[in-house]
Amino acid sequence: MYPLNFVKFHSQGNDFILIDGLKEEVDLPPHLIHHLCRRRFGVGADGVLLLLPSRVADFRMRIYNTDGSEAEMCGNGIRCLGKYVYDHGLIDRLALTVETGAGIKCLKLALREGRADRITVNMGMPVFEKSRIPMAGERGEAIQEGILIDNLTLKITALSMGNPHCVLFVDEVASAPVEKLGPLLENSRFFPQRTNVEFVSVLQRDELEARVWERGVGETLACGTGACAAAVASARSNFADRKVVVHLPGGDLEVDWQEDGYVYLTGPVVEIYQGMVLEEWLLQQYEED
Repeated sequence: MYPLNFVKFHSQGNDFILIDGLKEEVDLPPHLIHHLCRRRFGVGADGVLLLLPSRVADFRMRIYNTDGSEAEMCGNGIRCLGKYVYDHGLIDRLALTVETGAGIKCLKLALREGRADRITVNMGMPVFEKSRIPMAGERGEAIQEGILIDNLTLKITALSMGNPHCVLFVDEVASAPVEKLGPLLENSRFFPQRTNVEFVSVLQRDELEARVWERGVGETLACGTGACAAAVASARSNFADRKVVVHLPGGDLEVDWQEDGYVYLTGPVVEIYQGMVLEEWLLQQYEED
């Protein structure tokens, strides 16, 4: 494990540390992930991607939040992984499959000057049944459902995109109380496995604006599953069409909820740099913890 090599990626400002575990076992305890993701003290990132071999797909991905917890799925993260395996010669096809905690996902790559540039991932079908999100309460769906939290009545739409989401529609995204309501909803009794929270404004039928409070991370500049949740919730409530552009603080992502039920996420991915975490720094983190 020593030293620890990594590659830094981002999609619309949603940044990740990718560690290649194909050739050797990598030990990533939660406290080390937390230290790696700390900005100014570590590498700094919204999450850590671990690339692994798979028996059922081309590759396997594990995704960790900044607090060290493991997430089931990450739409931007899986697209960054797709760019890594193509650009670094691990696959020579423009279509590949990746095993995740939310099932096997299919990716399609578009090239620019021989390198992966824009990547589309089939995110699967959204799930609205509360028990499968999971969300506490009576069986059924939470579509524009009123809930009481911290003496506030909020109207939410809940769903799973392989991970739990809670969507609130607001008049203005810029002034939405993301830092107040985000952690309240993430850790509320309604979501036993916590939840991601989207604050969404419908600009027109094919255009949304959103901010995302990510479970285990906080507010991020972009979120792939969050963009999908925003789009699906908007369409399900008949506020928007099934194919939209989602404007996030870091840039735009495209979401297409097709008539067969599958949701496709498309956007750019960027490799920023390659680096090495020194053995001395790693050992220091173990000693401090």
